[in-house]
Parts: sequence; structure tokens; C-alpha cells
Amino acid sequence: MKDRFPQCPDCHDVIREEAVDTTVSRRQFVQVLGATASLAAVPRVLSAAEEESPKPESLVTRLYNSLSELQQGQICFDWDHKVAGETRRQHVDNNWQVTRQRVASSFFTSDQQEMIEAIFWGLYNPDWKKSIARQLRDDAGGYGRRQSIAIFGKPGTDKFQFVMTGRHLTIRCDGNSAEHVAFGGPIFYGHAAQGFNEKPHHPGNVFWPQAVEANALYKMLDGKQRQQALIPKAPQWEGDVEFRGSAEKIMGLPISELSADQKEHAQKVLQKLVEPYRTSDQDEAMKCLKAQGGLDKCKISFYADEDVGNDGVWDTWRLEGPAFVWHFRGDPHVHVWVNVANDPGVEINTGNG
Repeated sequence: MKDRFPQCPDCHDVIREEAVDTTVSRRQFVQVLGATASLAAVPRVLSAAEEESPKPESLVTRLYNSLSELQQGQICFDWDHKVAGETRRQHVDNNWQVTRQRVASSFFTSDQQEMIEAIFWGLYNPDWKKSIARQLRDDAGGYGRRQSIAIFGKPGTDKFQFVMTGRHLTIRCDGNSAEHVAFGGPIFYGHAAQGFNEKPHHPGNVFWPQAVEANALYKMLDGKQRQQALIPKAPQWEGDVEFRGSAEKIMGLPISELSADQKEHAQKVLQKLVEPYRTSDQDEAMKCLKAQGGLDKCKISFYADEDVGNDGVWDTWRLEGPAFVWHFRGDPHVHVWVNVANDPGVEINTGNG
């Protein structure tokens, strides 16, 4: 059985490398730079729409077309590429590298690095750029240093996905290629604002306001509702976000049983959760949830055994429906696992930490 808190690699500054041979020799680096330099020298005529604000998906296509054959061999894979028997595109973890080529390394040309950065920031709500930049600085020394990317499938077709990973990061861009799911598949975000063991109320943690909103809902509950919502122990494995498919298998307080004002606040919690992401991904998540029956088909749980400071402010909690899991773990710092689809039959691959 997996421990709830195994030796977490993001806490010990060790990044898991995946079983993909992406070693590049010194000679190959020279070949990469030579090939990509010639590609970068060819100007590309942009459409008026692209000049104004290119979408991340169009930038992924442009990035793919700029890659040399050698570069593609290092970071581009088939749609259903497998590693150790699992589909790598579907993997999610709290600290991992999908390939070994760091975004800020000389493996990429400066133009390619600019495209990758534009893709990354394009996946977020512009109002969150400062907060995401702070998380990257605290957890990874800043953008690009400890992040890697991969492209699955062929951009420009109906099946492709750009994946960026790193410490406290799994995020995707797929232009809705991955059917039935929001965010292109399961994602992960987190923050250790002041070291591994954060203080009560997580000062400086950019994601803690999500938990504040959820705890405000808990305070609105009456005694009987709190008994339903407060679970003695959190899941044994924090990354257990596979879909249960039916309400009977989900623990917690049904949102459908809340009063009108409580339901209104539950909607605020949901909005707070999706807020960091771009509008199209927010909309897709809401569309998936609606297909399941909406927030009324979800339950909310708070976990009593993970109370940092023993102050009755619940650091770990979960909003869950038949095909909707948003698991917020705040002990000892913030880890958030997200899995949203319109069909509970969708499977995912979760990591070990």
C-alpha cells in the first residue's frame, strides 16, 4: 500500500527522470544548434489574428514546425507513447520531468524558448501571472530552470498535446484533442512558500486562498452537516484522483443538500479553483461538470487528521463528483491534484509522490 506521505521528491530537491532515453551528446548539441539556427533564420508571415494574440495551440504548432529532426527525437512522441506500460501523455505527478531537456537550456533556440514561454503563460489567467511567477520562484528558482516539455501527436492535426512538467507542475495544452476531459487531462499545481513545513494559514502561499474559501463554507454548515463533511482521515494516497463514478462511493457532504446561501458559496469555491486558468479551460471544466449533473452531483469533504496548527482550519479538503476530483492537500505544504471529465470512464496515470 502506498504511504500517504512517501519520500516526496519535491521536498528533497530530487526530480524523477522518466524512462525515456533523451541523452544528447556534445556533438548532437552542435547539430541541434546548427539545424535550429537555420530554421529560425527563415521569417514566417503571421496572420493578423496571430500578430494580435496567438493562441497557445497555434504556438505549439509553430514550435513543432521549428524543431529540428534531432530535437523532435528528444521531445516529440506518438499520441499513445508508452513508458513502462503506461501512456505517458496521461501521466500526472507532483514533481517530475516528462523529458530531460530543460526549457531554459541551450537545447532550444532563443526563439523556441520565447514560444514555449508564451505557450505556458497563455494557459493561465493573466491576472494570475504574478502569483504563478512567485510560485515558480519559490519552488523551482524561477521559470524555465526546472521545467521540461514534450509534444505528443502532431500539432496542427486533431490529436496533439503539449505537456510541461516540473516541481509542483503538470499542465497541458491540447486544443481539445483529448476527448471527454478538461485541461487536456489531469493536472497538478502546488506551492511551498516558506519551506517544506508551512505554518498555519500558509503565509505567502498563492493557492491558500482557495482553502480559505472552502473553510468559509465549512463555517456556514450546521452541526449535522459538519458531521457529514468532516472525515477522520484523508485518503491514504493523496494522488488518488481516479473517478469513482457514483455518488455512493464518494465520501462527504452532498452539495445538493446545502441551503441556497450555502450553495451560492459552494459556487464561489468552484470559481476560486478554476480562476488561475485561461477562460477556455475554465469553460471546458464547467462544461464537463455540467454533463455530470453540475455541482449538485458533487460532495465536499474536509479531513480532520491534517490540521496544521490544530486550529480547526482544515488544510486538506476535496470537492468530488462522479467525474470531477479537485483534491487540495495543505499539510505540510500545498499540493493540488485535479482530474475533470464528462465521463467517469476516463483513466489516468498518477505518480508516486
